[in-house]
Amino acid sequence: MSETADAALVPSRRSGKMKTLAAIPCFNEEIAIGSVVLTARPYTDEVLVIDDGCTDGTVKVARDAGATVISHDARMGKGRGIKSALQYAVDHNYDCLVFMDGDGQHDPREIPLLTEPILTDTADLVIGFRTFDQMPLYRRFGRAVLDLASSNGSGITDSQCGFRALNRKSMESMLGTLRKNDFSTESEMLRIAQEKHLRIGETPIYCKYGEQYTSTKNPISHGIEVLGSLFWITVERKPLLHIGLPGLAAMLAGIFLLLQFLQGFAETGIVLIEQGMLASLFLIPGTIALILGLMLALIARLQE
Repeated sequence: MSETADAALVPSRRSGKMKTLAAIPCFNEEIAIGSVVLTARPYTDEVLVIDDGCTDGTVKVARDAGATVISHDARMGKGRGIKSALQYAVDHNYDCLVFMDGDGQHDPREIPLLTEPILTDTADLVIGFRTFDQMPLYRRFGRAVLDLASSNGSGITDSQCGFRALNRKSMESMLGTLRKNDFSTESEMLRIAQEKHLRIGETPIYCKYGEQYTSTKNPISHGIEVLGSLFWITVERKPLLHIGLPGLAAMLAGIFLLLQFLQGFAETGIVLIEQGMLASLFLIPGTIALILGLMLALIARLQE
């Protein structure tokens, strides 16, 4: 972004009197965190760094750059850092919360692009999206898979981007609702926003890639972790549909096969072991899945 664009966008936030917090969950980002904090400060009222058990100089560098730091006693995951930031923003009466990464991939000068829809009340959650031409080929493929798994038909361009802004309504909706502590939190936030009918906006951003802007998370393990968490998020939210109903179908198939097995034995006196084993393979797991689905649904109902 140009300095002229920067100067034009910063006053718009100030004139709207929107109190804005930038939150940066970090694990061992001492190389980049100082410049990220310094660059973000003119566009926000406060910069918050969440120290997720850092073992390098991240905390000192962040504080020297002017950030407020919240430290976890041990590494708890990015999702836990996001929850800590949400709680801090709500407790300190912020109108807008901007999340960004601490590795230097996101440009803090683009913060106004995300906060402008919040300021003008045209969106409750604004997600930055990276165009594919910015990304290495392997990241394009991984993002496409995760977008397909996360978007839930919403048409969101970049479900995994950590550069995003939330208004007060979104903060309160996420707080106490987010369950995951890992890298799937961004996808879970999107699911919650859809369920609560929040207005989701997008804005294009520039993202840096290269050796000095490499995430501390391996992209393959990141993708597997997110997909696994998304699967369980989906299952936990509708256990009867995703566990109970398939279990019922398997149980009924098992009963049908068991009746055929018993009928064949009654007519011929011959025990067809393969048919009996096939009936068991459907009947036993299906019954367990049905019971599990009912129990999870009951637990979810009691927690409401």
